[in-house]
Amino acid sequence: MQELLSKPLFSIGDKFDVTLSQLLLAILFIIIAALFSHYFSKFITRKILAKFKMAEDNLVILKRLIFFILLALITVTTLSFFNVPLTAFAFISGAVAIGVGFGAKTVMDNFISGWILMSERPVRINDIVEYEGHLGRVIEVGNRSTMIKRIDGAHMVVPNSSLLQANLINWTLVDPNIRTSVRVGVAYGSDIEKVKAILEKILKDHESVIDDPAPAVIFEDFADSALVFDLWFWATVGAVRELRVIRSDIRFSINKHFKEEGIVIAFPQRDLHFKFDDQANFPISISDQRSSKKPNNGEKGDE
Repeated sequence: MQELLSKPLFSIGDKFDVTLSQLLLAILFIIIAALFSHYFSKFITRKILAKFKMAEDNLVILKRLIFFILLALITVTTLSFFNVPLTAFAFISGAVAIGVGFGAKTVMDNFISGWILMSERPVRINDIVEYEGHLGRVIEVGNRSTMIKRIDGAHMVVPNSSLLQANLINWTLVDPNIRTSVRVGVAYGSDIEKVKAILEKILKDHESVIDDPAPAVIFEDFADSALVFDLWFWATVGAVRELRVIRSDIRFSINKHFKEEGIVIAFPQRDLHFKFDDQANFPISISDQRSSKKPNNGEKGDE
């Protein structure tokens, strides 16, 4: 066994022979170096660099830089310690280059795209993005792919090259503020100035609605059954579901205040008018009129 391990596998020039034991030990130490670099970089970023309150995506970039630098240094040191020159792996690098050219093109494309994403930073961890019609939050930017958690809880694994080339909407790239709207319709005959004042107060009192840009109450339309108002506002959002919660809170508040002030939230209604002929027992004409007023149970329709 010892003879097999000490037997030269190949020679580099005329001066150096690489034995099986040297090659196996070098590979073993490189694997150990990779594990050590991974856990050490993870320890440095979470226990030391995290105390400086850096952004999470910056910590990920630093973690990867520390990992690759440590791996390169330990690998070169290990090979030098066992007197194995780097040229001993020239044949391996040649085989890897051929594999990259034919079978690993997509992997390398995604790997390079991942570093481009981390350097240009069009997408960061915890950003709210919209990708191919799916809204979600970025939870990881990896070497090969980016993971997006959709609003329904499902996780999307998107290749970095696809993400880099897609028409991506990043709702929180510059700041965490997102504009949204809530629509409500009131019955015809309502005091619209009073409605506007109530809606403006609701927006002003909500803690997540920001003042700059200022929220706005828009009288949108004279609809068939309602006077339609749109509430446009900007809100500070930390997660995808928070935007839905904010809109829900505002709708609860609208319903409460309108009830207190006696303002009717409109809903579609129809009044049917039948006209009977004196000589017949069946209607000769029917007229259809839409209304948004409250039905009065004490009144009868036209006969």
